[in-house]
Amino acid sequence: MATATFETTFKLGNDLEVNRVGFGAMRITGEGIWGEPKDPASAHKVLRRAVELGVNFIDTADAYGPDVSERLIGEALSPYAKDVVIATKAGLTRQGPNQWLPVGRPEYLQQQVEMSLRRLKQERIDLWQLHRIDPKTPVEDSLGVIKKLQEAGKIRHVGLSEVKVPEIEQARKVIEIVSVQNKYNVGDRDHEDVVEYCTKNSIAFIPWFPVAAGKLAQPGGKLDAAAKKHGVTVGQLSIAWLLYRSPVMLPIPGTSSIEHLEENVKAKDVKLSDGEWAEIEAASKA
Repeated sequence: MATATFETTFKLGNDLEVNRVGFGAMRITGEGIWGEPKDPASAHKVLRRAVELGVNFIDTADAYGPDVSERLIGEALSPYAKDVVIATKAGLTRQGPNQWLPVGRPEYLQQQVEMSLRRLKQERIDLWQLHRIDPKTPVEDSLGVIKKLQEAGKIRHVGLSEVKVPEIEQARKVIEIVSVQNKYNVGDRDHEDVVEYCTKNSIAFIPWFPVAAGKLAQPGGKLDAAAKKHGVTVGQLSIAWLLYRSPVMLPIPGTSSIEHLEENVKAKDVKLSDGEWAEIEAASKA
């Protein structure tokens, strides 16, 4: 049975090549994605180890902490290696642990871009993403100011987060969109139409919460059985399926543990046949 293969890199905006297994820097903050981590030095080590392992796409947001994740990245990785791409987001405000409220006013987003640049110790953000569309602010207004910042050289590429296809098309009338970040994994495929749209249009799809949970991942389930057969973990299998699912997929598993980080990065080496992947997909729909 032939092993299925997939590309290991992707070009954001057709010009920024990244390795497809990235790192999500949400979990290097405190509990509830709020405040400082228990051990900032350990967070620095995880970030540096990620780059050592070849991870050159790191995703963060001003809301993680808030401010904490971006600052830790700047402290740990600046000056950045030439090929490292940092993606950040703005448009969600924080009122406390696990609390999030969208704000897309142009003056607010402009301020947050400037603050992100300062914390990340960068002169230009490689990929800036609108964290959520604010129902109180027309997306044309939110992205209009971002386009001006892009033209001023402070942002290279622009993406969206938690959007449907009509919202992507609406945004693309204002500015070029090179990425979409939605919740997606082998067991949670509500955004299948968005994946198809992104694949067709060569837009990166960045799945947050990339590791399957629930019934599919339980001991004795299809993922568990396949993982044991191939000597890998359910997490590694989940990430590898995303790489197989579409060539535009950029999974960003996050962790505060070097051991878990190293495990996640090895997901790119998982090899299954088309038939085995088809069985896993069928089980996810059952």
